[in-house]
Amino acid sequence: MPPTTYVFIIGDSETNIWGLSGRERLQRMLEPFKQTRLTDDPGEIPVQCPALLLRADHLFDASVLEALINAQTSFILITDSRQPVALRIAEGNVQHVLADFIAGGRGQACADLPCHSLRDLNLLGLRQNLKKRDLPYILPISSKTRETLESELFARSYKGVTDLVTKWLWPVPAFWAARFCVRFGLRPNHVTLLSLLFAVLAGIAFWYGHYGIGLLMGWLMTFLDTVDGKLARVTVTSSRIGDVLDHGLDIIHPPLWYIAWGVGLPAGLTATPDLPVLIVLILVGYIGGRLCEGAFQFWLASFDIFIWRPIDSFNRLITARRNPNLILLTSGWLIGRPDIGLGSVVVWHLLSTVFLAGRVLMGWQARRSGGPLHSWFEEIVPGRDDGKLAVRIFVPLMITTNGREVTDR
Repeated sequence: MPPTTYVFIIGDSETNIWGLSGRERLQRMLEPFKQTRLTDDPGEIPVQCPALLLRADHLFDASVLEALINAQTSFILITDSRQPVALRIAEGNVQHVLADFIAGGRGQACADLPCHSLRDLNLLGLRQNLKKRDLPYILPISSKTRETLESELFARSYKGVTDLVTKWLWPVPAFWAARFCVRFGLRPNHVTLLSLLFAVLAGIAFWYGHYGIGLLMGWLMTFLDTVDGKLARVTVTSSRIGDVLDHGLDIIHPPLWYIAWGVGLPAGLTATPDLPVLIVLILVGYIGGRLCEGAFQFWLASFDIFIWRPIDSFNRLITARRNPNLILLTSGWLIGRPDIGLGSVVVWHLLSTVFLAGRVLMGWQARRSGGPLHSWFEEIVPGRDDGKLAVRIFVPLMITTNGREVTDR
């Protein structure tokens, strides 16, 4: 078991980012690291234990904090402008370097330590949970850059590979909804519970054939489902209960919606099969697709199937998940044929599942012949691949510590 790393946070930020000061944000970000212990007095740090000094007037990427905590050597982490922002002491008395570090790294104690930049940490930036690749960052916090930093953090909270509605329709309204929640003290779980309410109301409306009202409730639910996750990430308030509730709702409600839609179909519409057959086809398509995704990740690779190759990322934009299916249902309702809308959802589910099954088979063959699989995000070469369509769509622009925009490519 690795020794406990004592963490001492220096100072604070002059302004809040998404309602949190730099100190509060660091404290929340460090909570998941069980091998760390926060201290307000550096004199309490045992000489034989590793220590980490962090400046609270900067935003730290979670991957940077993890690298600092797990490092085995002593060094100073500096920004592009050569400003010291973190100091790692593998073993020894931290007192003799603390004053020099607070003074900007000037002094013999700090001069004896090697200086590392983010590039020296060799962080890939691949974030499996968000299906994206982000450039690790350390960004200075100031009142002048608050809006830019809030926009940057929100953009980074978004999944890189997701459906077309979430990727291109929801970002701007979700940003302002998250800002509203922060201003009025609403937590992610509050948004998730409201999302659950809309999901239930949509299902009831579908059951009784009130498709217009149900679709309105459904689209509101999908929007709030985007907001709660982004709000949790930018405010570092993710909880196990909220995560289970959010993901559990995402898995359970879509097939129930489709079944309820089928129950509510008025007599005389014959574009869809009998209800029992319809339910079977819905479950086969929905469960089959989920099983394909699970089989790929748990048996063939350590990452999601949708970030294996570029074709899989493009497929995620339109594959038979809730939001693309809602587009089909809405289209059917708008032309006065909700049965056609549901029939298209069933067919699209089956086709998507067949495609995913084919990709799982190809993944098995590729692993069998060529060894472990790798995500295409890991293979991006800066400069060479900048013009590729997949890179332009799924790898966003990032900002550096001095505010310039660069691409994570």
